[in-house]
Amino acid sequence: MEIREIMSRDVRTASPTQTLEDAARIMADHDVGALPVCDDGVGLVGMITDRDIALRGVAERLDPKRTTVGTAMTDEVYFCFEDDAVEDVAEQLAELRIRRLPVLDDGKRLVGIVSLKDIAAAGAGPDVARALRGIFQPGGPHDQTRNG
Repeated sequence: MEIREIMSRDVRTASPTQTLEDAARIMADHDVGALPVCDDGVGLVGMITDRDIALRGVAERLDPKRTTVGTAMTDEVYFCFEDDAVEDVAEQLAELRIRRLPVLDDGKRLVGIVSLKDIAAAGAGPDVARALRGIFQPGGPHDQTRNG
């Protein structure tokens, strides 16, 4: 099974020039905790999470009405391609210890997002179990409790 078969295509994005307040509003309106950041609506340049806004914005006392997404986003973005195998992406999530990945087409344009929830819903049980073990194992290079 390929990622295109299970990914979410209705992806909300943010622009690096939008404010943190704008990004937080998009997240609240659509009940999501992360937004791919695209420079032209589809070209992936980063990710912004609710945690980024809290730790890199609010905790640093930056004005969310003036601080741009580009200031607080993570610009080292991991992604997968829509024709990648679900099993391979589950392994990638486990290795990176993350819960979701933007999905790109062969032209490297954003076409969706895939999460552990999507993989679980597709019935890829053992893959999700491996990914969860990897994600929740503390101390790795992408341990979200340390690196945001």
